[in-house]
Amino acid sequence: MIRLMPMTESDFQSYYDRAIAEYAEDHVRGGRWAVEEAGEQARQAYRELLPEGLATPNQYLYTLTATNPPIPVGMLWFALQSQAGQQVAFIYDVAIDPAFRRKGYATHAFRALEDHVRAQGVHQIRLHVFGHNHEARALYEKLGFETTNVLMTKRLEL
Repeated sequence: MIRLMPMTESDFQSYYDRAIAEYAEDHVRGGRWAVEEAGEQARQAYRELLPEGLATPNQYLYTLTATNPPIPVGMLWFALQSQAGQQVAFIYDVAIDPAFRRKGYATHAFRALEDHVRAQGVHQIRLHVFGHNHEARALYEKLGFETTNVLMTKRLEL
């Protein structure tokens, strides 16, 4: 089992620095940003989404904590948003620490999130996944997520 524990300020600072680097790398790999600009683009995106850090309204950052034994195994960040006239939970980031992957923690984390947002009257969870993240895409599909949009690229030789 997994519990969603509100992230502490020190956990947030550790997460924030690592997340910016990973987000920049994903955008470079996806072909959206050049290497030279990626770090600043990622920092700007995070400043816009979390201008008040952990205290940013409607943004929820959690440490994913296993219950037996009680140890942190990852993190989850989602926001409550109004989309198409409905209140939805939009997942911005979810990660299981490498030492705990492939042990069912991600599945349990999503089940805990579903229970958490359902109790708030939310009937839909949305997320974005980079096309190159095949493992995450497979997990999301296994959990019942459906593809709603696809952006495709064809690289041309000059």
